[in-house]
Amino acid sequence: MDSESPGQLHAGQLYIGFTHLSKSITLDRVVHHDGRTPLKPEPIPGSPVTTTPSAAAPTSSTPVAPRTPVGAPRRRGSLGPVGLVLAGGVSVQFGGALAVTLMPRAGALGVVTLRLLAAALVLLLICRPRLRGHSRTDWGTVVVFGLVMAAMNGLFYQALDRIPLGPAVTLEVLGPLALSVLASRRAVNAVWAGLALAGVFLLGGGGFDSLDPIGVAFAVGAGAMWAAYIVFSARTGRRFPQADGLALAMGVAALVFLPLGIAESGTKLLNPATIALGSAVAVLSSVLPYTLELLALRRLPASTFAILMSLEPAVAAAAGFLILHQALSVLQALAIALVIAASMGAVRTQVGRGKAAVPEAAS
Repeated sequence: MDSESPGQLHAGQLYIGFTHLSKSITLDRVVHHDGRTPLKPEPIPGSPVTTTPSAAAPTSSTPVAPRTPVGAPRRRGSLGPVGLVLAGGVSVQFGGALAVTLMPRAGALGVVTLRLLAAALVLLLICRPRLRGHSRTDWGTVVVFGLVMAAMNGLFYQALDRIPLGPAVTLEVLGPLALSVLASRRAVNAVWAGLALAGVFLLGGGGFDSLDPIGVAFAVGAGAMWAAYIVFSARTGRRFPQADGLALAMGVAALVFLPLGIAESGTKLLNPATIALGSAVAVLSSVLPYTLELLALRRLPASTFAILMSLEPAVAAAAGFLILHQALSVLQALAIALVIAASMGAVRTQVGRGKAAVPEAAS
């Protein structure tokens, strides 16, 4: 299955967030987004395991309880983790909507600074990562991961300051989608790429006249950083135990962004109400979704997780409408639907490729 790492990378991260820690964030990671955490999920209870009869048989005389059949009971149990993933996605996007309401008070860079600082403090206190015993390459990886995380958040919040939440998230999703398509190198992915491009064309009304072009550029740049986030999330996860690498990278991102936030917002960052709202954004957009996604991935296949994360543009559009009163035109709604379909299709293609590789490896 190592040969399938590009596909698995997309499936895990297209979280993220955060994600988010997303981002996701391959949960080889997530994550996903927006950071959706670079943690490995535990084996899924009840999932089939390929073993020989002799290896599978117990060597002791202790009775072994029969395995729960894979089927209906597992589907019923999956409602729990699915709910956790959806709750995490709602938390991320409504956290983004809350961030938009905070921008007039602290500015886009100030909001990013508060979010990264609060998230870094929480993660560092919880994880308490070791600072010794790491190689120069380890530190280089986590520093680059932190820089990518800072750039991803900074570009995305600059986009939110200029264009509606739904279109911004849709354009950002193009980064992980492009990574998945390029990693797969299968002809069918040209279909998904075409759907995504059609969605982008519709989103811009044929020329992006309805959207601020600078905001569009920021959103696309955030998508490119999300793709880089996926790559370095996986590398960091392999070099640091549990979420230690993520916590350290979040600290790097916060330190890098602190001068930018101070330059734009100055003493506004010290206002108690601003600090409280910024902390709420951090909890909604980073801490809470990362926790929910990690719990879900203990019982949910990464492929299912990635498909659910593909719905984030729709959740973002709903959050923008309910909180920010950002209504979408029919063409923009259709564009978001096309990008979601392209993302789901790319994930399913990767999953099918992975399953096809198992019999070949066995033979």
